[in-house]
Amino acid sequence: MDRLEALKNLLAQDPANSFARYGLAMEYVKAGALEEAVAEFRRLAGQDRDYAYAYFHCGQALEKLGRLEEARETYQQGLEAAARRGDAHARGEIQAALDLLG
Repeated sequence: MDRLEALKNLLAQDPANSFARYGLAMEYVKAGALEEAVAEFRRLAGQDRDYAYAYFHCGQALEKLGRLEEARETYQQGLEAAARRGDAHARGEIQAALDLLG
């Protein structure tokens, strides 16, 4: 069984597993399935609104898809999530991505 299938099976058993959902989204990114990745990152952010890296990687995928305004909004949401969690490292990475986007 490949990683995608294994993660889908984990999520079928436990849909609230944030780590598995993040892993599935990242596998979609690696596979070039960016729309699917965005959908999973958004699901993750919906179930765990403070999971800052979901916003970061979602923003990156949106940039690759050319959806720059959505990427900006997503990065902004990520900054808020990082602030809520007190995660200075995530906040720095998200701010840097936002700054590069312009």
